[in-house]
This record gives sequence, structure tokens and C-alpha cells, in this order.
Amino acid sequence: MSVLLVCSPGGHLLEMRELAPVWEGEPVSWVTLPGADVEHLLRGEDVTLAHGPTNRSISKLLQNVVLAWREVRRRRPSAILSTGAALAVPFFVIGRLHGIRTIYVESLTRTQSLSLSGRMVYPLASAFFVQWPEATTWRRARYVGSIL
Repeated sequence: MSVLLVCSPGGHLLEMRELAPVWEGEPVSWVTLPGADVEHLLRGEDVTLAHGPTNRSISKLLQNVVLAWREVRRRRPSAILSTGAALAVPFFVIGRLHGIRTIYVESLTRTQSLSLSGRMVYPLASAFFVQWPEATTWRRARYVGSIL
């Protein structure tokens, strides 16, 4: 099993790193945006840098759709796991088109409602997790505890 880890730098990257026991022993590759924390935390890892900033940018979305198509076809992951944010959207679209399992973990900061990215990937997610019990108002959102 191989896992493609897709997340933005900052808190999303820190949350993803906390999930490391989930993929322990499995081959993983990362897709994220450039950042000092990325250079430090993912040194020595298999990292592909995406196009940003992604927030509400149609041109970056389209560039990342092309990148997602290329990376998914090249890597053929068994699953795509994301902690957000907008970078997850093109990878979930392309992942689902290829029949790949997609798992989304909503940000710890979303205590009662889903983020825009979460709402966009919700219909595409094979599994969708939230980190607060109050955020389970969406039918398939599952609360199993907090990452941190």
C-alpha cells in the first residue's frame, strides 16, 4: 500500500505529521506548498511542491489539477490522505476519477462546521473525519478524537 499525503504548510502539515503512525512502514510521498516548515519538517522525504497560494485562486486550482493528474498517474497510490486545505480539492477529484481511496481529516480549528475545503471534498471523500464531536453534523463525518 502506498499513501499520497496532501496538505498545506503550517498547522495542516503539523497535524499530518501527528498521523504518522497510520502509515508507519508504508511507502509515502508528500504534496505540499513551499515553506520554511516544509523544508525543515520534510527534509529527506519524497516531496512534490504544488502551486500556491491556493486560497480561492482558479488559476492555481487548474495548475494543481494538472499536477494532481500527473502525480496520481505516476505514483498510483492506494490512498490519498489530506488534512487540508485547498490543495486537497484537485487531488481528491483526480483520485476519485482513478478509483483511489480518499481520506480527509478536518482541521482541529473547525470546532462546529466544516471548512470550505472540507465542504468541497466531502462528497469525494471515502472517509471524512472531524476532530470535535460538535462538527459531526454532516452525515458521514466521523469523530474518533483529536489528532493533538
